[in-house]
Amino acid sequence: MSTSTPTVVLVHGAFADAAGWFGVINELQRHGIPVIAPANPLRGLASDAAYIASVAAQTAGPVVLVGHSYGGAIITVAGTTENVVGLVYVAAYILEEGESLGDLQGRFPATALVSSLKQWTYPVEGGGLAEEVSITEEAFPAVFAADVSGSVVKVLAASQRPLAVSAFTETASAAAWRTKPSWAIVAGADQAINPEVERFGAKRAGAVTVEIEGASHAVAVSRPTAVADLIRDAVRATS
Repeated sequence: MSTSTPTVVLVHGAFADAAGWFGVINELQRHGIPVIAPANPLRGLASDAAYIASVAAQTAGPVVLVGHSYGGAIITVAGTTENVVGLVYVAAYILEEGESLGDLQGRFPATALVSSLKQWTYPVEGGGLAEEVSITEEAFPAVFAADVSGSVVKVLAASQRPLAVSAFTETASAAAWRTKPSWAIVAGADQAINPEVERFGAKRAGAVTVEIEGASHAVAVSRPTAVADLIRDAVRATS
């Protein structure tokens, strides 16, 4: 790959960490594509997007942002960063400016995720407590990773990172897909985000869309080659 090859920045979503990109990273590195997978703070849309924007801005050369799940909302805002040249959405929320996760989700039937969340609290500045949610251990396999082997699912469930509840109501301050090219993967058997939500967002953004039949929300874990192939398309198109 030439020096103008964009660096791929992989942004994980809620109830996951950057290790979920393992297979995708391996595929991209095998093809000589530079890639980093930062830890997403999961504390709120504005602050998380500001963090990912800062990662992109400090990365030399062009960047393709890839967002899974809630990470899609983050790259929609962070993607306005000057050196971001493309956006790839993986089983993700693709928000419009002024829209929240709750707004977009509310247009479509709810998934099993809604009734499978466990609430926690965490300390915030000033001595107060804020709420966050994770997926219950019992529900995690069916909701998040139905097409992933049992032993791997147990590790994913144990290592999941909760999302601040405030992230569901914060609205997107920008929609980078209005000015940057985009690609999207719809996970056909997603039980965390209704596939209709993914299709709607991708169509609205004018994204080049691939649907993977039978894929769970953890499509980057279960189908890393397919996910990496679409990211490679985005890299080639923006190089």
